[in-house]
Amino acid sequence: MTTSAPTILIAEDDRAVRDALERALQFEGYTVHAAPNGAQALDLFAESEPDAIILDVMMPGLDGLTVCRRLRDKGVRTPVLMLTARHEVSDRVAGLDAGADDYLVKPYSLDELFARIRSLLRRNGVTGDDSQTFVLDDLRMDLAARRVTRNGVEITLTKTEFDLLELLLHNVDIVLSRDLIYERIWGYDFETGSKSLDVYIGYLRRKLEADGATRLIHTVRGVGYVARSH
Repeated sequence: MTTSAPTILIAEDDRAVRDALERALQFEGYTVHAAPNGAQALDLFAESEPDAIILDVMMPGLDGLTVCRRLRDKGVRTPVLMLTARHEVSDRVAGLDAGADDYLVKPYSLDELFARIRSLLRRNGVTGDDSQTFVLDDLRMDLAARRVTRNGVEITLTKTEFDLLELLLHNVDIVLSRDLIYERIWGYDFETGSKSLDVYIGYLRRKLEADGATRLIHTVRGVGYVARSH
């Protein structure tokens, strides 16, 4: 498992966007390598061996889809996040078919981008530190043991409840949109009117707030949910 700062490779032809993204990721503690096109991205990949890759779909020469396909054809399993200005489902499908692990439509919030990068790194066993434990007030989650306790009392969670709580605790104080949570927990194929998220949030709250314990999962109306102390 990688224990130093994770390395991110960016391929984005728009210089202003590329520079802003590079600065933002560096501020978050990542080591960043940036390329203005697909060809240079492939060269940088060989040199930097990144932990994750951010590819813009539309680039001159080799576009993001082609870069992703070439990496996958070589057996490279490094997680790839595709960025695109296109909203059509067919474009998202094309990115996933090319081997991308996730897909983000412009314009996007940096908080959402960071959350997706953290999720990709975590799934690939890269955390940037040795910790496999989340702590929020008196709530403790041990990822390795898949064990959750509050004030020392163990709480039994289903797989979905555990995964949902892990996502929220991994992004403490960051409001996660309903769409993002659905994508991370249930995948892309969900009905927009689904109440599954609300149901599972309810399950988690009942278990976490037993015996009058304070609320740690909060609703942000019109947006989604956030894990925070108060």
